Amino acid sequence: MKSWWQPGARVPAPQAPDPPQRNEVSDAQSLVRSLAQPVSNLGRDAAEVRGALEDTQKVIVAQREAMQALELELQQVQRAQSGIAAATAESIAAVARAREALHKIGAEVGGIVQTLRQVSDAASDITRIALQTRLVAFNASVEAKRAGEAGRGFGVVADAVKDLATQVEQSSKSIMGTVGALDARIDSFSRELSSEGRQAQESSIHAAFGIVQADVQRIATAADESQQTTAALAVRAATLGGDVALALRYMDAAFACSDRFLRLSEDLIERIASSGVRVDDALYIEGAQQAALEVGELLERAVAQGRISLADLFDEQYQALPGTNPAQHLARFSELADQLFPAVQERMLQLSDKVVYCIAADRNGYVSTHNRKYCQPQRPGDVVWNTANSRYRRIFSDRTGLASARNERPFLLQTYRRDMGGGRFVLLKEASAPIHVQGRHWGGLRLAFSF
Repeated sequence: MKSWWQPGARVPAPQAPDPPQRNEVSDAQSLVRSLAQPVSNLGRDAAEVRGALEDTQKVIVAQREAMQALELELQQVQRAQSGIAAATAESIAAVARAREALHKIGAEVGGIVQTLRQVSDAASDITRIALQTRLVAFNASVEAKRAGEAGRGFGVVADAVKDLATQVEQSSKSIMGTVGALDARIDSFSRELSSEGRQAQESSIHAAFGIVQADVQRIATAADESQQTTAALAVRAATLGGDVALALRYMDAAFACSDRFLRLSEDLIERIASSGVRVDDALYIEGAQQAALEVGELLERAVAQGRISLADLFDEQYQALPGTNPAQHLARFSELADQLFPAVQERMLQLSDKVVYCIAADRNGYVSTHNRKYCQPQRPGDVVWNTANSRYRRIFSDRTGLASARNERPFLLQTYRRDMGGGRFVLLKEASAPIHVQGRHWGGLRLAFSF
């Protein structure tokens, strides 16, 4: 595979109808060189502005998510408060029903008291009759003794009647005592049940019901006040949510302006680099183009030797590696990339002490093999360390990554912030060049360097 580019070659300047004089050329070159650094600084400022916008957007998005979560929580609180209000209303109604039932029970107990009093009166009558019977039997026994032998049988009957009357009297007195004690207890209970509104001092039962009713009413009042407060908070949260959504729309507009600003600066940098005037970025542009050419040749040779098929080389069915964070993936060409790419990528790190990395990415931004210092095995649970040190087997689908991977122009020069994890970013420039295999665009060679 032959390349149109050779190391040290420059893109020829456009031909003018009348070639300028040497002094004019020298002046133009001096002007271009004088513009190169300010334009480079412009690109750096544009990248910093975009980075600041991205940071702000993350904060606003987090706020939006927090507001949405808060709205859901407030809705749940409101539903719970509605449930409390319904429960307290039912509790108050239940207390009222219980008090009504107590009144009915009091009336029933009052009837029991009256019945027991009737039983006591009947027992009293029995006692009185038994006493009279005992007196009559005693008199009959005295008369039977006077009658002598003739009244002996009658005397035995009289004594038996007297004994029976004594037993009846004792039993009736026992009944009267028991009924009296029971009557006193039930009467007291009846007064407890029916004393509300008729006694200066409420009964303990009704007092307890009063306390329960007051407590339930306090719960209902508190729930109602809380519901009103929560409703106000929900309205405020909805307002804030609208403000956050509006801020995001403004952020979208700011991003559009930032993109135009960044693209303008990158276009100026590319125009200066393509002018034919030797500028500082030329070293890295030429290095990226040379490395892209070498990687393309290595892949073509591997296909020709049967080490990999074109289908496998252009594999896009990335297989996620479980348990990785950030996510890592495998492709069918990953093993071949590990074998071929380091020879080119590691050498390009020696191009300048400003070079940060040199990597080959397929057209989707997938970097199978990074520079060795960034190919450290991941540490479970340490996403910050992994982000900075385990950058291989990763898909970089950010703006810069995809632009470099899908660029098919001779070169692309970008300025961007590299995410190192944990909120740390490094501001870099990146020169990229397309990688072709048998006429097909496989991806891009990305060479990043510091300012």
